[in-house]
Amino acid sequence: MKLIYSSKLTRIALPFLIILILLTFGSCARRENFQVSTITPAARGFVKIKKDKNNNYDIKIKVSDLAEVARLEPPATTYVIWLVASDSSVKNIGQIKSSEGTFSKNLKGYFETVSSVNPKKIFITAETDGTVQYPNVETILTTKSF
Repeated sequence: MKLIYSSKLTRIALPFLIILILLTFGSCARRENFQVSTITPAARGFVKIKKDKNNNYDIKIKVSDLAEVARLEPPATTYVIWLVASDSSVKNIGQIKSSEGTFSKNLKGYFETVSSVNPKKIFITAETDGTVQYPNVETILTTKSF
């Protein structure tokens, strides 16, 4: 009799367990590493993208060992983050923040935003103005297409 009860419990609980596992994996964030840069080869970082309950995209970026923008050739004043949408349009989504000034002593930066547009690619350029509408020709860091 105990085996019958266990079997019934398994038949009932197993579908719920499978649904719970699928929901857990479905809500996971995508993580994409930045490719090695020819301009700042020591730089590294990643992008995490997660769709929220409002169908927006939470975008988190962490970078480290990114050169100070004033030391680049030509010098710049800020790193700007760009989002490439599925229609290939490019949008300035902000500048990299750090804990102290442009970058902390460890040259680490962090950025977070929410977008209604599903990003297909993220890249970073060095700019003299953080509000530019079109990116500089030289890309500092970029992801592969998602």
